[in-house]
Amino acid sequence: MENDPKMFCYQCQETAKGTGCTLRGVCGKLPETSGRMDLLLYATRGVAILNEALRAAGAPSREADHQVIDALFTTITNANFDNPSLDGYIRRAFEMKRELKATCEELGVTVPDAPEVALEAEPEDFGKLEKVTGVLAEADADKRGLKQLAIYGAKGASAYARHAANLGYEDDEVYTYIERVLKEVSREDISVDELVKLVLYMGEGGVKAMALLDSANTGRYGNPEITKVDIGVRKNPGILISGHDLRDLEELLEQTAGTGVDVYTHSEMLPGQYYPFFKNYPHFAGNYGNAWWKQIDEFETFNGCFVFTSNCIVPPRPKTTYMDRVYTLGVVDMPDTTHIEADAEGRHDFSEVIAKAKNCSAPTEIEHGEIVGGFAHHQVIELAPKIIDLINRGKIRKFVVMAGCDGRFPSRSCYTEFAEALPEDCVILTAGCAKYRYNKLPLGDIEGVPRVLDAGQCNDSYSLVRIAMALKDALGVESINDLPLVFNIAWYEQKAVIVLLALLYLGVQGIHTGPTLPAFFTPDILKVLQEKFNIGTISTVENDIATMINNK
Repeated sequence: MENDPKMFCYQCQETAKGTGCTLRGVCGKLPETSGRMDLLLYATRGVAILNEALRAAGAPSREADHQVIDALFTTITNANFDNPSLDGYIRRAFEMKRELKATCEELGVTVPDAPEVALEAEPEDFGKLEKVTGVLAEADADKRGLKQLAIYGAKGASAYARHAANLGYEDDEVYTYIERVLKEVSREDISVDELVKLVLYMGEGGVKAMALLDSANTGRYGNPEITKVDIGVRKNPGILISGHDLRDLEELLEQTAGTGVDVYTHSEMLPGQYYPFFKNYPHFAGNYGNAWWKQIDEFETFNGCFVFTSNCIVPPRPKTTYMDRVYTLGVVDMPDTTHIEADAEGRHDFSEVIAKAKNCSAPTEIEHGEIVGGFAHHQVIELAPKIIDLINRGKIRKFVVMAGCDGRFPSRSCYTEFAEALPEDCVILTAGCAKYRYNKLPLGDIEGVPRVLDAGQCNDSYSLVRIAMALKDALGVESINDLPLVFNIAWYEQKAVIVLLALLYLGVQGIHTGPTLPAFFTPDILKVLQEKFNIGTISTVENDIATMINNK
C-alpha cells in the first residue's frame, strides 16, 4: 500500500490490485468523493449512536432511521458520484446529530461520549477529515476487516430497508440491527470475537430486511409468476428503467400510459417483468441489454431516456452521447445527469423524461428472443411436488445456487463456463445480476422444469432461502446442509455481502464465493470463516464441478 494514498476503498470485488483503490476508484470514484463518503459514514455512526441511546429510552427518531439508511445506501458502489449531493447528506448528518442531542437533553438521556457524536464540521472542512474518518483509521487489520464486513452488510441491508420503506413497509427491528452495528463498530475496545458475533448479528438483520422487502413487493404487486420476457424491441420511443425500486417502476408506468412511450427494464429491474401488477400496462415492453456494467455500450443503442432508481450507474466514457438523457432518483446521483427530487409523499414527476423520450428514436435491436423468469419462492413451492418427484426419480441430482452480482473482470466468464459444464441433471437457482452470465444459454429443461430458475433481484436471494427451507421440510432432512444443494456465489458489492452474511447466520456451510475473496478478509478472518462455515473461493471450472457436484 502507498505510504500516503489519495484515498482508500476496498468495498467492491474489483478494487485495484485486489488490495484497495488508492488513486481513484476502479468504479470511477474520485478521491474527493471517496473522502466525502468516509466522512458521511463517520458522521452517520454518530447519528446511529445517538438514536440507539434514544431507542433504549423508548424514543427513537424515525427521521434518524431514514438518515442512516439513506447515508449508507448512497455510499454503496456505483450509486453516488456527485460531490454536492454527498455534501448535502453530510450536512444533514451533522444537523441530525444536533437535533438528537437536543432530544436527549430534553428527555434526560445521557448523550453518549463518542468521537463520532462529538465531531462537527463545516463544508470547507469536509475534504480535510479523511485521515480521521476513513477506512484506515482502525490500525488492527483483523478488526478493520471485520468492522468493514459488518458495515458493508449494513449498507446492503439499508438498501433493502429503503426499498421497503418506499412501499410503506418499515420495521423498527431492522433499523435497530443496522444502527446497533454502527454503534458497536465504533467501540475502540471491541474484540475480534465480539466482531465475529456482530457480523452474524448483521446477517440476522439482513434476513429480516430481505423478508420485509419481500413482503412489501409481493404485498403491493402480487407474487412473481413464470414469465417469458421479450428481449427484442418495439417501434415506439422508449424509457429504460434500471436499478431495483419497484415503486419507481410503478410511477413511471402510470405516468407514461397513453403517451406513446414504451418502458423497458434494464439489469436488476428485469424481475419487475415477473409481477402480475405490472402486466396490466400494455406499454411495458421487454428487457433491454444485460448486466449493469455493459450500459456504456448498450445505452448508446437504446436511443431513448434512462431512469436510475438505485445503484449500478456507471460513469460514462469520453464523448458519450446519452448523458443528457439520464435521470437519477433517491440516493443515486452523478454529474451531468438530471436528478428528480421526490415530493413530500415520495412521488416523482417524470414529465420531463417523457417529453424528452417522445423526441427520441426507437431502440435499436441488439438481440431478440425470450428469457424465462419468475421462480420466486411462491412459484417454486407450487412446483414442489413435481420437483420432489424429479429428485426422487434421480432426474435432478443437485441444485446450484448461483446468485449475486456480475462485474466487468474477464475472470467472471468462469460462471458462464461453470453453467455450461454442469451435468444435465443439475438445476441453477439464481437471483441478482449474476444471472446475465448464463440466463440466455440454451441449457434446456428437465421434464418441463427449466435448468435456470431465476428468483429475481439480489434481495430475492431470500426467496432461495425460502425454497431451500421448503425442500428441507419436503425431503425430511434436518438442515439446509443436508439438501442436494450447493452454493457458488458471485460477489461484487455490498448487497452481495449482506446476502452472504444472511446465509452464514442461517448456518449454511460450504459456500464458494468469487471470483476472488474480499480484500478486507485478512488471513485470520478467512481462517475463522473456513473453520466455522467451510467458506472458500472458486478455483477452476473442472475443480469446482468435481468438488461441488461430484463430491470429490
